[in-house]
Amino acid sequence: MSDSWQSLGAGAGAGAGVGAGAWDQQGPPAEAPWGQPHPGYQVHPGYPGYEGHPAQQASQGYPQPHAHPSPQIYQAQQPQQSYPPREAHHLQQPHEALSAHSAHSAHSAQPAHEGRQYHQAQQGQQPYPAELPQQAYAPRETHHSQQAQQAQQAQSAHQGQQAYRTQQAQSTHRAHPAEPAYSAQQAQPAHPTPPQANFAPPQAEHAELPDRAAQADREAGAADGDDRAGADGSRRGRRRSSAPGPQAPAEGGRGAARRTRRTGTRREAHRHRRAGLVKVVAFCAATAAGSMLLLRGNEALDRLGSPTVPDSAAGAPVAVVDPPDPGRVLQVVAHPDDDLYFMNPDLRYSISAGHPVTSVYLTAGEADGINAGAGKAATTRPNKPAYAEARQNGIRAAYALMATGDRSSPWQRTVVPTKGGGHAEVDVLVAKPQLNLVWLQLREAGTVYDDAPDSLHGLWDGRVPRLESMLASGTPVKQRFSYTKDQVVQSLVGILEQYRPTTVRSQDPTPGRFADTKRYTDHQDHFYGARFVQLATAAYAKDVKDRPHFAVQNYVGYVNGSLPSALDPAEAKEKLDILGTYAWLDQQNHCKSDAGCGDLKVSDQPGGNRWSDSINYARGTSTTWLTSDKDHGLWAFKVLDGQVALWHRPGLVGRWKGPDLLPGTGMDPGVSTVILPDGRTAAFGTRTSFGAKAADYRREVVYVVQKRPGAEEFTEWQSLGTPETADETWTSDISAPAVSVDGTGQLAAYVRDGAGTLRGRVQHADGTWGPWDKYGGSDLHGSPVTATDGAGRRMVFAATSKSVVGWGQPKPGAPLGPVTPTGLPDTTLPLTAQGREGGVRLWFRKPGSGNVRTALITGEGGLKVSQMTDLGGLQGFGAVTASGHVLAGRTAGGQLGSEAGSGRPWERSPLMFVGAPSSTMTGRSMVSLAVVGLDARLYVTSSPDAPDAHLAPWQPVGPRNNAP
Repeated sequence: MSDSWQSLGAGAGAGAGVGAGAWDQQGPPAEAPWGQPHPGYQVHPGYPGYEGHPAQQASQGYPQPHAHPSPQIYQAQQPQQSYPPREAHHLQQPHEALSAHSAHSAHSAQPAHEGRQYHQAQQGQQPYPAELPQQAYAPRETHHSQQAQQAQQAQSAHQGQQAYRTQQAQSTHRAHPAEPAYSAQQAQPAHPTPPQANFAPPQAEHAELPDRAAQADREAGAADGDDRAGADGSRRGRRRSSAPGPQAPAEGGRGAARRTRRTGTRREAHRHRRAGLVKVVAFCAATAAGSMLLLRGNEALDRLGSPTVPDSAAGAPVAVVDPPDPGRVLQVVAHPDDDLYFMNPDLRYSISAGHPVTSVYLTAGEADGINAGAGKAATTRPNKPAYAEARQNGIRAAYALMATGDRSSPWQRTVVPTKGGGHAEVDVLVAKPQLNLVWLQLREAGTVYDDAPDSLHGLWDGRVPRLESMLASGTPVKQRFSYTKDQVVQSLVGILEQYRPTTVRSQDPTPGRFADTKRYTDHQDHFYGARFVQLATAAYAKDVKDRPHFAVQNYVGYVNGSLPSALDPAEAKEKLDILGTYAWLDQQNHCKSDAGCGDLKVSDQPGGNRWSDSINYARGTSTTWLTSDKDHGLWAFKVLDGQVALWHRPGLVGRWKGPDLLPGTGMDPGVSTVILPDGRTAAFGTRTSFGAKAADYRREVVYVVQKRPGAEEFTEWQSLGTPETADETWTSDISAPAVSVDGTGQLAAYVRDGAGTLRGRVQHADGTWGPWDKYGGSDLHGSPVTATDGAGRRMVFAATSKSVVGWGQPKPGAPLGPVTPTGLPDTTLPLTAQGREGGVRLWFRKPGSGNVRTALITGEGGLKVSQMTDLGGLQGFGAVTASGHVLAGRTAGGQLGSEAGSGRPWERSPLMFVGAPSSTMTGRSMVSLAVVGLDARLYVTSSPDAPDAHLAPWQPVGPRNNAP
């Protein structure tokens, strides 16, 4: 952590405010000269349907619940605390600076839109989410104390009964999938205190929590002791112990004796019937116990020795053993609207779920300084600082609306020194202080693709030694500054150090060029800003040791406008409504600013070039990162901290291990796996290297292989290179690799190149690889997918903006045939492929709907499509994983949805996750499913591969994600 953060944190921790004193410890940077004015906004000609989107527009998005108080925003990390479910926390004595805003606080409880629930502000808490104990993610009934205790009672009999009764409880719990056991409303993250100087330490608020948990444990323990008074700890024993004792009125005389004999006879008969029932139950329990061990692995082993909770305690409150960590999201975008256009609805989902969220804006987004629609642009006087302020106001309004339902909900704006030697404005939403906006306020390029040396692009390439600031007219930052390339990186590293995110969202660093004009397909600020984020996250991962693991998600930019709509109408409208707030459509002076309350430049077309209809991930869409071995062990591969993280469960009931980071840095999001003919697992991905010069930026395909089947040791990363000749040619725009082994054991890897065609390398029998062959195609998007059919023939598929095309081997071992249209309708990205039913089955989503579709492709005599079916779903977008009877993918709302059998209703889990889910068959009769949550932690579940089966409750793997 930098000195500037530490000095500020120390002051804040002591109750000091942020002001000149905080600046003086670092010393204000020397004033930087202003640069020359940049060219005005130029309309991007690559999209005929779009008119008028400025090169940089004020981002708006649903506010993310990660606001940090100004004085304490960049302070040293404080000890984290648990969050009690559904407990309201109240501010201590508010600071005078916030008294003027008290009238607006009530808006924090209002819903932004009908049907959406928002968290009430939890104020007076620590700036970072408190440590939450772990718990399994299960449907709603799992938090009903009596049912949960009944499941635990079974443990006191024997292992078989425990497994049987636990499975019964789990099946019951899954009856209402839409209401999870854990939600942000039940256990919200602790919110940072608004920027104030006279707040008492918040730890006192939660001092009673350990006592509550201890009391619950004592009550459960006491009840458990009473229960053990029964003969065998079973329900029969409990019934005996609950019979009237010495305090019951005594019966005397002969009548009492006769009644006693009759009662004894009935009890004896009942015992015989019970004995028969116990035999049946024992048989069922033995079968269920095996199933549970398959489902739960090491969790089942752990719980075999856990204490029971008897019936007598069923009515007592049960302490939450381990609520999930909500994770912390940090987004970095180039302009103040990129988050709203390209990261929503993920942004809104994170806010609605209660995740702490921080959005960082690299540039001021000043463009040409004209805050007007097309009709008034010619008569409006340019004012770059004022336009930058108007865009900031629009962003604040949009985030406030998403978080509280009130676009005028107040913000506390302050100044903090950066690790790069300049200053940043940090805005904290007073009603939802877990939501922060960080403004670095550098100059933007002012043009999508034309040459602009005074820009992030020029700074990256070394054409300018420093990039000057562009301060908005209303910012509290009053001193100009400039940054070198390294200082921009260090400023971002300092922000990462302070916020300690578990999920980092960024734009696409390699968007490619148009094949005909060779112009960038995205704004140069977007992808060069994303490259600065790549450097910063690499430095943060390398140099900062006391930090949590983090995952990275990259987002497609302008190209979304030329792809099929990924969002259903309701989600698209919600996204557009928020953009309308940012665009200041009503032109009422909500913000009390002379600069304006939003970005009028986009008011003619708030949705941009259909950008409000879509969202797509640039990487991390593979659904093959979870795989199993011949011993029914599970292996999961995901990128954390720029390295491939490995989790492993040996066999059916082994204990999960991981995450263990494989050596080798620079890994991009997304890993694909394949089982080799000898049983070893190979993992493929792409790796980015930077080199000494800007032109050395390079993305290449790499892979590792197990040293022997089942081993946890892997070879070093081996490079397959890249089909791209130079970064300047196509901006290193290669997709993640798709890999498969055909019926002859031949391994091959395929990528989409920057020109939108298919390229691939095939491994020879001696282990060497052939060259990057050209397979043709055009207008390919996303990453290709590949699988083999029942005859061992390899097929490869890729989506275009209009349909899906494919390639197939005429026979195993032969080269791929020519590109073939499938005739499928247009689909959203990405595709999923799996060998099934003698052919290869594809899964994809219906544009403008989110419904899941599937089709079977056979390869005999050429590619033929059949059985295209609409499978429904819970809307949503992104990849769908399929194994056995289980389908799963992201739903509207951001959670994981699943279908556990044909014709069964889709169920929604409480899990929000990064990238794509993955599933695999474990043996012939079990399906395993996994995601990596926004807390960068692996979560797993399983289900028997049967039509009437259910998914077991989700289980976290490994320790809580506090530090590597």
